[in-house]
Amino acid sequence: MSRNAKINTLLLAIVAALAVLPLALGLGDHKEEPFAGADGEAETAITEIAPDYEPWFAPLYEPPSGEVESALFALQAALGAGVLAYYFGLRRGRRQGEARAAARDGRTADAGAADSAGTADPAGAGA
Repeated sequence: MSRNAKINTLLLAIVAALAVLPLALGLGDHKEEPFAGADGEAETAITEIAPDYEPWFAPLYEPPSGEVESALFALQAALGAGVLAYYFGLRRGRRQGEARAAARDGRTADAGAADSAGTADPAGAGA
């Protein structure tokens, strides 16, 4: 198994542990809604500290139910993941294209980068 495969497997195991351990250890059993969002937790804390507090702003759109709110949040996460995947895929594709072009020209990508940076001294002309 390659080094990258080992690292990926370890990261996957850590993510799985972060998802399963709170459920297995019962970390939210003492709450009415064990895995409520941070907005709900903040609202509860504010009403405990200052019961007469009124928010400065009202939401622009209030979803009709929690399911619709969850679906919109999942859609937002999917769109963000798609944008990030596109960006990183584009970067990788460009890097691979540059490496292929450099290999086709008979030089390595590292030597091409050194030539363009002005650090390579091909025949020892500066010595």
